Amino acid sequence: MDDVIGKITNPLPGPYKNIAAGAGGGGLILFFSNVLRLVFVAAGIYAFINFIIAGYEYMTAAGDTKALTNAWARIWQSLVGLIIIVGSFAAAALMGQLFFGSPTAILSPKLYGPQ
Repeated sequence: MDDVIGKITNPLPGPYKNIAAGAGGGGLILFFSNVLRLVFVAAGIYAFINFIIAGYEYMTAAGDTKALTNAWARIWQSLVGLIIIVGSFAAAALMGQLFFGSPTAILSPKLYGPQ
């Protein structure tokens, strides 16, 4: 039995071409996924730089208890920030596995269209 209206091909070029075939997402999903990755990378770089600066402050404190306390506080804040970043990836993977059957379902979603 033939299709009543025939086949409709997608005229859009680039990443939108294979959305109907289930090859991946595009549009807002791709945009928000890229923004989320950019935020995580920026947060990791900021925590790493903050950790280096705190280590330098610790080395140059020269026994000053207030400077040592501030340096240790900054070191711990950097470590907690890195733990939160890694923990959020782990939580997203766990939730993706539990609810969608794939650990990458939340961080790299796919949009499937009609076939």
